[in-house]
Amino acid sequence: MIVLTLTMIGGVITVVGLLVTRMPQTFGAKAPTLPEEFTLPEGTRAAAVTFGTGWVAVVTTDDRILIFDEDGALRQEVALAP
Repeated sequence: MIVLTLTMIGGVITVVGLLVTRMPQTFGAKAPTLPEEFTLPEGTRAAAVTFGTGWVAVVTTDDRILIFDEDGALRQEVALAP
């Protein structure tokens, strides 16, 4: 029983140590922000938002993906087929 307890404690310490050393950049990372002039086309509602380098993608409730530039201009529209 003592060996099992020591093994569990060692495992938890190892997992925490790996998380801290392998992902240090995520703790101080700056959160992404939407452009100030960001507006969706008339009649659309956002279901999800994701950020990339230099672009923002918005999945709408009418099954479209709208890709915007950093300045908020619509770059591309992709229709999703069922």
